[in-house]
Amino acid sequence: METKQINLKLPKNLIEAAERYVKSHGYKNVQELASESIREKVFEEGEYDESFNQKEIELIDELVELSIKRGEVVSEEELNGILNGV
Repeated sequence: METKQINLKLPKNLIEAAERYVKSHGYKNVQELASESIREKVFEEGEYDESFNQKEIELIDELVELSIKRGEVVSEEELNGILNGV
C-alpha cells in the first residue's frame, strides 16, 4: 500500500488529550491514533478497509478465542452476525 505524509495542526488541548488517550489505550503514537480515527470515519458507512495490520489481526483472534471459551459465541453464523453488526 502506498502512503503519503500529511501535516496536521491541532489545538494544544486536543493534542494533549490525544497524547493521554494514546498512553491509556496502547497506541504507539498520535499518528497511529489519527490514522485509525480517520479510517473509522471514512469507512463507517458500511464500507470497510480489508487490510488489517498485525496488531488488529491478533486482537480479533484473541476476541474470538475468548468469546468461544466463555461460551458467548455458539456458531460461526452467530460470530459473523456479531462482526457484521447484525
